[in-house]
Amino acid sequence: MTVLRFATHLWFDQDAVPAAELYTGLLPGSHIDRVIAAPPGVPGAEAGSPFFVDLTIAGQQYTFLNGGPQFPFDSQVSLYALCDDQAEVDRLWAALLADGGAEVQCGWLTDRFGLSWQIVPEALERLMADDDPAVVQRVTAAMLQMVKLDVAGLEAAAAAA
Repeated sequence: MTVLRFATHLWFDQDAVPAAELYTGLLPGSHIDRVIAAPPGVPGAEAGSPFFVDLTIAGQQYTFLNGGPQFPFDSQVSLYALCDDQAEVDRLWAALLADGGAEVQCGWLTDRFGLSWQIVPEALERLMADDDPAVVQRVTAAMLQMVKLDVAGLEAAAAAA
């Protein structure tokens, strides 16, 4: 037996297409592959309206479903964006908060569709892997005080003696 496709499936109320357009516009290697219309008789969906959206975000496949409000997102599921630098953290942070998103803590936010994101600079992963447990402890303490992660603050915590 062969798996023909493997993708993360996310259930949206009715915003699968706008979410797909936002996410694919933000990240390189992203595009909408197809939109499948709802057939007649699907509960809560108007026939012909967007039902499934197959897309690729940063090279990974997703399927979004317009399934109605029965299963809202919560923070148990999040998308993790590892960024090269502070400028990329800032860009994604601002774009995902626009039009109704909410900041959380420690690099987490919830976008206007209710989906949780972790916007993480590469520096955090690098510093958390430091061989010195004291560096890791200081970086962790600094991160826990942040909402949007700040590379300069993380680096300063790592360098503090």
